[in-house]
Amino acid sequence: MHVTRLADAPTYKAALHHGVTTLRLQGLEAGPTDRFWVGLSYYEPGGGADESPTQEETVYVVLEGELTVISDSEVVSLGPRDSVHLTKGIVRSIENRTVARATLLVIIALAREAS
Repeated sequence: MHVTRLADAPTYKAALHHGVTTLRLQGLEAGPTDRFWVGLSYYEPGGGADESPTQEETVYVVLEGELTVISDSEVVSLGPRDSVHLTKGIVRSIENRTVARATLLVIIALAREAS
């Protein structure tokens, strides 16, 4: 068993994000995982993730607040405990269009090793 206390979760810099604080809860520098990593992101009002393709299969779960996820021509608002699955390579962006902070649980698959 590997426990990461929130107070001890390492921060990391997510590329193309602004107004977002990111923590790694499990995987990579936060501890051993084989297939995925888990993060927690705090999106301040006006914060977001610029348009870019997902590097691997991804799941987002909004824990608090509201976030807007834009992909292709689809725009969806997610509230508390709503989730979205994104396939590898899908181009997406995320926006906090509200005046309140939003908290997002992030689960991303690790790249598969080439055989």
